[in-house]
Amino acid sequence: MTITIKKCTLADLRLLQDISYETYNETFKDHNTPENMNAYLKKAFNEKQLEKELANRSSHFFFVYFNNDVAGYLKVNMNDAQSEDMGAESLEIQRIYIKTNYQKLGLGKYLLNQAIEMAIEQKKKNIWLGVWEKNDNALSFYKKMGFVQTGAHSFYMGDDEQIDFIMSKTLAL
Repeated sequence: MTITIKKCTLADLRLLQDISYETYNETFKDHNTPENMNAYLKKAFNEKQLEKELANRSSHFFFVYFNNDVAGYLKVNMNDAQSEDMGAESLEIQRIYIKTNYQKLGLGKYLLNQAIEMAIEQKKKNIWLGVWEKNDNALSFYKKMGFVQTGAHSFYMGDDEQIDFIMSKTLAL
């Protein structure tokens, strides 16, 4: 078993788009209408949007490979790229997306540790994320990894308002 991480660049745009559509759809299609799923996927993962995110110096994407196959990715945001104003001492994990057939192999923990290492290198005191209130697997994982709920915010899936719990962890620098 070999796990490796590679930083994404603009040259990876098409692969990033494909894996974004696949992993998001696998996770949420059974909980949302096809219309709302399609509206969200087109808005969040179109080429222009992903190109903009990849070009932002305060956002970083990393692919995780399992035995040389792309299994998922991580997106982190700092400074003004954060989706909520959590301040300069915080790093946001915006996405940890793992393909279904690669889940339960420790890849999420591997990516989470990558984010924590990056936060420590950048001298961030806090790491945080938003997770859908009904995503029990993710909530359980983050709680196990030491995150606690510190708030909530609205998230729109098409025209459906949903609630994401904001979960945070204080880092020892």
